[in-house]
Amino acid sequence: MRGLVFVGSREVDLQIFPDPSPGPKDVVIEMKASGMCGSDLKLYRTPKGEDPGFGLKLAGPIVGGHEPCGIVVAVGSAVDPRQAKAGDRVMVHHAQGCETCRNCRGGWPQMCDNGVEDIYGITTHGSHSDYFRATAANIVKLPDELSFVTGAALACGTGTAYGALRRLEATGRDTIAVVGQGPVGLSATMIAASMGVRVIALDISPERLSRAKDFGAAFVINPAQEDAPAVIKDLTHGLGTELALDTSGSPPGRLLAVRSTGAWGRTCFLGEGNEMTVDVSSDLLRKQRTLMGSWSFSVMGLGDLARMVVEKNLPVESLFTDRWKLEQGNEAYSVFDTQTHGKGVFLM
Repeated sequence: MRGLVFVGSREVDLQIFPDPSPGPKDVVIEMKASGMCGSDLKLYRTPKGEDPGFGLKLAGPIVGGHEPCGIVVAVGSAVDPRQAKAGDRVMVHHAQGCETCRNCRGGWPQMCDNGVEDIYGITTHGSHSDYFRATAANIVKLPDELSFVTGAALACGTGTAYGALRRLEATGRDTIAVVGQGPVGLSATMIAASMGVRVIALDISPERLSRAKDFGAAFVINPAQEDAPAVIKDLTHGLGTELALDTSGSPPGRLLAVRSTGAWGRTCFLGEGNEMTVDVSSDLLRKQRTLMGSWSFSVMGLGDLARMVVEKNLPVESLFTDRWKLEQGNEAYSVFDTQTHGKGVFLM
């Protein structure tokens, strides 16, 4: 089979690997769509020979990609047919745990009490390939109403946005400031708006703010051109928002999210990396604010989101602005690296 490998220093290489066969608890999936995720860029940008810093033991060459969607073509001997069978259209949660601890049994393999065993596309082969092997415990059925492209988005970026909104316990009574309107932020804007939440979208890219309006934002703000906290106060009768979500991962973006909320406000951080400094007294204590983090989503949450997308007819596939073939890997990631387009997907 063919597979795209991040070789470092902004290069990818299409290599040939043996076709996978399933272990007793595994399935093999014929890939139909594999999404490109912002976290791929860390692997893509890391200089050749250096550790990308995921805190996991890496072995290479490893096929990249962790937003898989396709059709099951082979099933391991210990897999219950109610879990997966040949011909099933499936998405895959991208972390593999021990399957026996409390977090794994609760559907949170990325929080395995015994340590994550593998992350697809990082420590073991991922989905930018013709075929992909995954543990059956991570399989989620793709509803017939949804395309493979939509399934690829749900399998990481859009699922991560949904997980954060669940953490925030967002409802139609709330106003939320969503800082960053890349693929994850735009997904959060779309999902929150569909729930009746009033969304204030923030980004320094006019193009991304324009897309945020298309996906349901009630208001858009460019913090590089406006005093964002002041504008948000004007939009909320001087009170600030009930909720805020930072998808940028930047210290200024995180602080802006915190300060967008009013008294008793709740802020959730999604973006990885970096640090930030807050004035504990004025930013937290005296406003009784709550800060929380959200790390992707659960296996069950992925299924919940898929049903929500069907019921609300959400235009998830429209998140993708670029569609590529595997042999276009270098061009695809060169474009994605600019972070001015939307989301890209490989179609097999």
